[in-house]
Amino acid sequence: MILEHERHLVVEYGKKVSQNGLTEGTSGNLSMVNRAEGLFAISPSGMDYFDIQPQDVVVLKLDDASIVDGGRKPSSEWALHQAVYQAKPLASGVIHTHSTYCTTLACMQQAMVAVHYIIAACGASRVECAPYATFGTKELSENVVNSMGGANAVLLANHGIVVCGKGLGEAYALLKNMEYVAEIQWRTTCAGGAKVIDDTEMANILERFKTYGQPKKTAGR
Repeated sequence: MILEHERHLVVEYGKKVSQNGLTEGTSGNLSMVNRAEGLFAISPSGMDYFDIQPQDVVVLKLDDASIVDGGRKPSSEWALHQAVYQAKPLASGVIHTHSTYCTTLACMQQAMVAVHYIIAACGASRVECAPYATFGTKELSENVVNSMGGANAVLLANHGIVVCGKGLGEAYALLKNMEYVAEIQWRTTCAGGAKVIDDTEMANILERFKTYGQPKKTAGR
């Protein structure tokens, strides 16, 4: 099976996204790229995440999005995933969902700001809200990459959120963090407004995040 590893991960993380309430029904989509092969595997359109099998995941060419393998129709947002991979050369996993609080802010066409330092997990102190465009269109994919900037997350006006990472595990962890920040932002707004962390401190936090977590193992160790 072409991109068997990537297809299995799309199935695995699709179930996690659904099981943990980060999207509703069949909405949202996931993908993983193999840059060496010039291919990416993306979830099929309109299927329940718990019904999807690895062979249902569709494999597309990264350059022109033509179908290489899979008998299903790919997600309607395939162009969005392709655009993110082309704009973010270090990204190998992309997740798009309609998680409740991120979507709430997106429907207010409001950016996510530094109400909590964990927003730095996205690589920036702010997550922009891309201008509205119809789902599944080239316009939407262009709005997404134009609005992401240096962040690895972006809200989609009246729609949801897109995150990317070095693999689906990293993208999934980022999605959870962004949903948490969005919830805190919404709750503090309802309570009278948050005190946003200033740019100087966020620059300090972003620098500290570069060495956050366990050091990477070197080859042979």
